[in-house]
Amino acid sequence: MTIDEPALLAEVTAAFYAYEAALMADDIPAMDALFHDAPTTNRFGVGEVLWGIEAIRAFRKGRGGSPQRRLGHVAITVYGDRFATTDAEFFRQGAERRGRQSQAWVKFDDGWKVVSAHVSLEGTTS
Repeated sequence: MTIDEPALLAEVTAAFYAYEAALMADDIPAMDALFHDAPTTNRFGVGEVLWGIEAIRAFRKGRGGSPQRRLGHVAITVYGDRFATTDAEFFRQGAERRGRQSQAWVKFDDGWKVVSAHVSLEGTTS
């Protein structure tokens, strides 16, 4: 298995940063386009557990935007030609605690999509 084939790594990296830009702009259609449209797509957040794309969509529409943040260290790895992981630390504006985000990406016929995501803040148990 090839790890981090350069062209695929570039594709996933572009998708990751497109998602980050959409998140900071509260561009719900762009975020939605980067998540796999399926009941098997899940997102666990700092205060929410979202099973399925419909729960994720409802959460995004109801929250009024993500807290603004800056990224710290980002690690992106592509395994083979259809699976990748992204792990990032982030820092919310005006907050001291570090946040963490992990995503699993799969390449479908219509591009790279998040199939699982987890967001947490250091020092929290939820």
